[in-house]
Amino acid sequence: MKPWKPLAAILSLCVSAAALAQNLTLSLGTQLPETHVVYKGFLEIKRKLEESSKGTMTLKLFPGSQLGDFKAMVGQVQAGDLDITNTGYPDMSYIIPELKLIGAPYVISSYDHLKAVLKGPYGQRMEAKFREKGVHLMDVWYEGTRHTTANKPINSMADLKGLKMRTPNVPFLIAYAQAVGATPAPVAFAELYLALQTKQVDAQENPLPTIEAAKVYEVQKYIALTGHFIASSAILVGDKALKKLNPTQKQWLEEAIVAGGKISTAGVMKSESELVAFFKSKGLTVTTVDTGPFRAAMKPYHDQLEAELGAGEIQRMIATK
Repeated sequence: MKPWKPLAAILSLCVSAAALAQNLTLSLGTQLPETHVVYKGFLEIKRKLEESSKGTMTLKLFPGSQLGDFKAMVGQVQAGDLDITNTGYPDMSYIIPELKLIGAPYVISSYDHLKAVLKGPYGQRMEAKFREKGVHLMDVWYEGTRHTTANKPINSMADLKGLKMRTPNVPFLIAYAQAVGATPAPVAFAELYLALQTKQVDAQENPLPTIEAAKVYEVQKYIALTGHFIASSAILVGDKALKKLNPTQKQWLEEAIVAGGKISTAGVMKSESELVAFFKSKGLTVTTVDTGPFRAAMKPYHDQLEAELGAGEIQRMIATK
């Protein structure tokens, strides 16, 4: 039987070589438009993947909500119809309720704070829950700090009272609108500009790079630096997509996603440092508000979440360094 062992090894190597030689196109869908700085990270994934694989792997991009909103795309990834998507890290709270804890406004103070929490016990538990839902959390990129825009000056929380505020259809940002006295109006991101332009809504909240990319500054003239939420891009790869990859291809994908994250996060941070001046040059009024009342207004929601999902959880996150 000994002569057959080398033959088996040779055949195994041939199969591996053939697998590597096969051309493979992965698909990535996102709500973000091509003009968004985070999109440069997706382009870097594509570039790096093609470079590492010597052209045998590539990435087809579907930006601007072409495939639906984030919930639709998560469903497509779970079904294997789409390979990769991005959401805000806590946005899958509609199927993983514990994510509402980290999504609650004024819990996470910075991207570094977010990364520290994700490295700890909470983050490890959530990674397992993502996998239970058929998606793998590959990386978390910084997408900016969310602030509030409106069609009237915002000098204090009282100025938001009674305004119709567009939010994503996620519970913790709906809770933010309610807590500050506005009326939440969940609107799909793709419809945001039109909703503001037609006065369907009076206000909205997003990171500065998203406000710029979606041209919100054309239809809103006031920005309050509320800093209520650290936005992220969680890069999610479907379980079915990963099963299509051999170990080498999976490594190429993981390395490409990390490379994309470095480009994206650096770009967002640079953009944020420049955009206040840009918005002012466009005639917008940018105010720095006292966030104390905003934080106090969120406390009942924090208490509600801890009663529902774990006593002390939010306070442990806030204290994480």
